[in-house]
Amino acid sequence: MADTDEQVPLWEPSAERTAAARMTHFMAWAGARHGREFRDYAELWQWSVDELERFWGDIWEYCGVRASTPYERVLISEQMPGADWFAGAKLNYAENLLTRKLDAPGLHDHGGEPDPESRANRTAVLHASELRDQYPPAQLSWGELAEQVAAVAAGLRTLGVKRGDRVAAYMPNIPETLVAFLATASLGAIWSCAAPEFGARSVIDRFAQIKPKVLLVVDGYRHGGKDFDRRDALTAILDGLPSVEQLVLLPYLDGSAQAEDVLAADSDALAADQTSIGGLSWDDLLGLGSPGGVVAELQFEQVPFDHPLWVLYSSGTTGLPKAIVHGHGGILLEQLKKSMLHLDLHRGDRMFWFTTTGWMMWNFLVGCLFGEAAIVLYDGSPGYPDLGRLWQLAEQTGITCMGVSAGLLTSCEKAGVEPARDYDLHRLRAIGSTGSPLPPEGFRWVYEHVGGDTWLFSTSGGTDVCTAFVGGCPLLPVYEGELQCLALGCAVESWDEQGNPLIDEVGELVLARPLPSMPLYLWGDESGERLRESYFDMYPGIWRHGDWIKITPRGGAVIYGRSDSTINRQGVRMGTSEIYRATSAVAQVSDALVVDVPTGGSTSHPPELMMVLFVVLEDGVRLDESLVAEIKARIREYCSPRHVPNKILQISEVPRTLSGKALEVPIKRILMGAAPREAASVESLANPQALDYFVELARHCRGDGAAKIGTS
Repeated sequence: MADTDEQVPLWEPSAERTAAARMTHFMAWAGARHGREFRDYAELWQWSVDELERFWGDIWEYCGVRASTPYERVLISEQMPGADWFAGAKLNYAENLLTRKLDAPGLHDHGGEPDPESRANRTAVLHASELRDQYPPAQLSWGELAEQVAAVAAGLRTLGVKRGDRVAAYMPNIPETLVAFLATASLGAIWSCAAPEFGARSVIDRFAQIKPKVLLVVDGYRHGGKDFDRRDALTAILDGLPSVEQLVLLPYLDGSAQAEDVLAADSDALAADQTSIGGLSWDDLLGLGSPGGVVAELQFEQVPFDHPLWVLYSSGTTGLPKAIVHGHGGILLEQLKKSMLHLDLHRGDRMFWFTTTGWMMWNFLVGCLFGEAAIVLYDGSPGYPDLGRLWQLAEQTGITCMGVSAGLLTSCEKAGVEPARDYDLHRLRAIGSTGSPLPPEGFRWVYEHVGGDTWLFSTSGGTDVCTAFVGGCPLLPVYEGELQCLALGCAVESWDEQGNPLIDEVGELVLARPLPSMPLYLWGDESGERLRESYFDMYPGIWRHGDWIKITPRGGAVIYGRSDSTINRQGVRMGTSEIYRATSAVAQVSDALVVDVPTGGSTSHPPELMMVLFVVLEDGVRLDESLVAEIKARIREYCSPRHVPNKILQISEVPRTLSGKALEVPIKRILMGAAPREAASVESLANPQALDYFVELARHCRGDGAAKIGTS
């Protein structure tokens, strides 16, 4: 990457876009409120982290938070963990989403006079899937969404679900899942979800921790043109969840599927302490809530600001997943900020992010409804029947902001996809990227092949806080390979090992001050010890996220991958994303994974580290000496001579989680002798068969560390 002083922006917002942005309006509104002037985003950000109470109090007012009981103070204690936000307030996340204060400053001045009746008729959700393939894609209005939420909430209430109970779902990215979540939240019950791609063991590892009372499921799904019947998995899941009292089945794959059939298959396998389970269909649940077709009334349980909203899970690549609990109020405020200010969503916008329900980006996408935009849901493969599928969806639904993974953009680039040529994308004004660092080549491809006036924002955050704390700003230029800004209210810093802040140097990503959407706690971690070990062990009282970051002099950032998988060669640390950027520049390489593993050693000779690069090559290409030499030359050029791998081996595929993350640390652990199930939650992988190669390689090398790698 060129020096920041030499770089020319790939894109800059026009004067018209800047003037129309909610961020511009908020800057003026907050400035007038506090008797000061914010000349640019940098000043606004600095104020937002210096004056946490004023900033988050302003978000509350500007975005129009509904609360039955007002808060006593914005922030009583800044202690991490344990910051005490908006004490005394009572509210409900679902109420704030479904019944917005349309006269709030952030909405009233952007879209005309408040009109609840008009809102009820506006589109809230568009949805498409491989199973429900229809054109134009189906829609739900705000009124229809509220009506269905009311019916499902009333049905759950009839089943005995109350405040604090857990409702778990094994469902895909379809409207019914959204409805079920909002219904659960409206009751003050606690939501948790796993995608139907997850294996039974992975689901049990997650849900058994929280002991759900009701389990919502589908019978199967379609992905990549293939049908996957999950009824056998449901039997195993029910056997592993003795707390479940009620099963609700949506016949998604097979219209004749019934909950009774699943329960009958499970009857012989019930755990000893498990009583009989009731079974309903999705339509039965709706009928319970609206008997005789009478429309149920929306009701919202008023809960404290820090009442649990949902439980998300760490990726599960290093053992039992952490069950991360987030609160109604913290998630509400964070999603209001992101959707209205950082994403700049308005009425009439259509927001899409490709995700499954097992990834926090699904929760993030739901929160985009706070911007008064419609959201677009898609259940299926982004590469079926080809890599043009999501661009076709953008054309069909009029997507204005499209979020995808960095890997998908890179795949489109390598496959020669031409979105601007082949699809009508005149409404598409912004593209978001996350999941892994987007290489500079990916930035250039978007501007050359999608649209020269596209706002491209790459983001980075995590399941732990269910947001991105480094990402996009509609007022700032876009520079190649760089995330535009540190998010408002997020005291992001880059620290060295001694805790000294760094500028324009790579260091540990930390949050120096609390964020409302930080976990309330980890489920089952009564002492808080696991929470402290996960985020606060390296710098007591400071959140260490586990990523390498460089903050540029102009206030942007570059993410270099996970700090626990960084390659340290003779004191020179290199993020794995930089190595992948170098390998992706070799045309024959389609994917890669790199690890640094010890070579054994003895009491007199400490172990050395061997850097091994595993590459997936294009069809028909074999790894020979000339290709090895080219890959090493690229890494030497792009990274450093110290980061030229000791070994380069060809593999058929890189093991990845269902959210697309490469298993760098688990593969390293396997090669060091760990049992596969100790190193990785196999059921949470998109391609568990990809582990077989590494397990066999580890068996071959047993007793010699990495010494034998590549010798056979």
